Amino acid sequence: MELKYQLKGLDCANCAAKIERSVSKVEGVKKAQVDFMQSSIAITCDLQQAENVEIASQKAIKKIEPDVTMVKKGTKHEHQHEHGHTKPKVMMGRILLTAGIMLLLILLKPIEPLNTILYATIYLLIGYDIVKMAVLNLFSGQLFDENFLMTVATIGAFLIGDRPEAVLVMLLYQIGEFFQDYAVNQSKKNIKALMDVRPDRARLVTNNGLKIVKPEAVAVGDVVQVNPGEKIPLDGTIKEGIGYIDTSALTGESMPQLVEVGNKVLSGSVNKDTPLTIQVTESFGQSTVSKILDLVENASSKKAPAEKFITKFARVYTPIVVGLAVLLAIIPPLFGGDLKEWLYRALTFLVISCPCALVISVPLSFFGGIGGASRAGILIKGSNYLEKLAKVDTVVFDKTGTLTKGQFAVEEIVTLCKSIPILTYASALEQNSSHPIARSIVTASAGEVLPDVTETREIAGFGVMGTIKGQKVFVGNEKYLKENNISFPAVTKVGTIVYVVVNEKLAGYLVINDQIKSDAKAAVTKLKANGIKKTVMLTGDSEKVAASVGEKLGLSQVFARLLPADKVEHVQKLRQTGGKVAFVGDGINDAPVLATADIGIAMGGLGSDAAIEAADAVIMDDKPTKIATGIEISRKTLRIVKQNIVFALAIKIFFLLLGAGGIVTMGWAVFADVGVTLIAVLNAMRCLRVPKK
Repeated sequence: MELKYQLKGLDCANCAAKIERSVSKVEGVKKAQVDFMQSSIAITCDLQQAENVEIASQKAIKKIEPDVTMVKKGTKHEHQHEHGHTKPKVMMGRILLTAGIMLLLILLKPIEPLNTILYATIYLLIGYDIVKMAVLNLFSGQLFDENFLMTVATIGAFLIGDRPEAVLVMLLYQIGEFFQDYAVNQSKKNIKALMDVRPDRARLVTNNGLKIVKPEAVAVGDVVQVNPGEKIPLDGTIKEGIGYIDTSALTGESMPQLVEVGNKVLSGSVNKDTPLTIQVTESFGQSTVSKILDLVENASSKKAPAEKFITKFARVYTPIVVGLAVLLAIIPPLFGGDLKEWLYRALTFLVISCPCALVISVPLSFFGGIGGASRAGILIKGSNYLEKLAKVDTVVFDKTGTLTKGQFAVEEIVTLCKSIPILTYASALEQNSSHPIARSIVTASAGEVLPDVTETREIAGFGVMGTIKGQKVFVGNEKYLKENNISFPAVTKVGTIVYVVVNEKLAGYLVINDQIKSDAKAAVTKLKANGIKKTVMLTGDSEKVAASVGEKLGLSQVFARLLPADKVEHVQKLRQTGGKVAFVGDGINDAPVLATADIGIAMGGLGSDAAIEAADAVIMDDKPTKIATGIEISRKTLRIVKQNIVFALAIKIFFLLLGAGGIVTMGWAVFADVGVTLIAVLNAMRCLRVPKK
């Protein structure tokens, strides 16, 4: 089973990595995954060991981070409060007070031992929490973190007489931590704002009037009322009322949608103008808003290869630079070098080595990319899928519901006998049928007064027959015409042909087609502009229809008359060519091929639950153009990740060399390190910026 907990007080990416490693070693734990951005941990263990694992994990966390508390998700204590080493106002006060006193000491230059006592006082004022954590980590065997590096370097500087520099280093470090925490918390707030779609109450319609209840307490079949400005609490169907709803939080679509009686509405949407009465069709746990929250909450726990690399890199890198610093302090003095000078260089080397910029900015970039995609109405289930999406070079589409609306419409009416209104006759015969083709015919004649039909009967496999105004009328396929030797012209038009026969003579026919989505053509064009080499369509429809759709959209390849197993086979073949393949679908029969592709993308608006579950990414408004948008966001995120890795490592190596050579002071080294971290974090936050289209 998987146990999920909130980690209250978790404020540092290095700490998150240490907690993950420590809990992973707890007896009975099969897997532990810490999500720094969500301040949470997921622990996989056997059911019978769950209680012991929880207790042991709490102890392991307390040993590493005494201020971090593990709280089970779903409890009343789970709510997150302000994080950071201390509250922002207190930290700001410590920074300003330290800076003020230090400035006075530099100007007044008090005599010894007062000078040393005052510097020691402000050193403890600004750095006591870092020193405390370094000591606690020392006794728990947790060495080589940023607290250890800063404490050793600054105390060493203090002891060799560089007291102002020791305080300045700690001051600059705390300023960097302050801004870093601010940037990380802003990112978390942005993500939480994206997730602020959870309705907190529902107006349940009862025999005794309206009752305010939690959405979890409403059952399928119950009726709720949603007033203007309120969020729709659960998925349902409009029972009374007509008005506009805002679905932007779910789909990224800024234009309000008009809904009326019979229309389906999704939880998390906002009612804009008039009261709506809604009959609930999904329980809260199965509602759209719950699925979205679950997707976004769990997204950053699935780490991309780049994130895993940085975590492992930091574990190896830090002990190596500590070892090099020790060698730097010992070896040159053995050959006549000045001990104080080389000790200072070694301490500077330690300060520079802190890997914060990398450890924080890389996961923050991925989290920002997922958040930015969510704003655009694209839910990506993990940063590993975000990285895969960036590398896609082949996009494979299902047809119905993906590139086409899955809604049939009459495209052409061909009349061979001018005196007979063939659409009216066809609608009269088909008006009681629920078949999609029949409904499209009736819709095409909306507003017309339909004639009475008598002696109606369905002819299985052929169509429907009846009497209208004393005439025998048949509506159906060409098989009936062939069986009854009724002559008809060859029809080369693409689509479903519905013939209308009056008194055993062909009066005309209707051409009916599934309608291509308005942005499908733009989607294919946009994908090609983004460097996608192949656009392929797989469909169970006829070759004729498939070829027509492929030609209209400009697809590279089209394969028709395929069963679900055939689609899987085609995707497997495409994957063998070496590129990354994305498959886009919406139906239950698409679930196997969605799981087979390198990355599966489901249409979430009208798509089946099975397709959404099997997919790695979900497009909430069913617009094919969002596929290219998702690829653009993922590539931008990956670019930013690479920029941060290269920038941080390059600056780090440059200053390590300068520090070892004695060219830069410890103060400048910290200033550079803090600057790199802040630039990397601010660059990572660019991932959240997604222009609305």
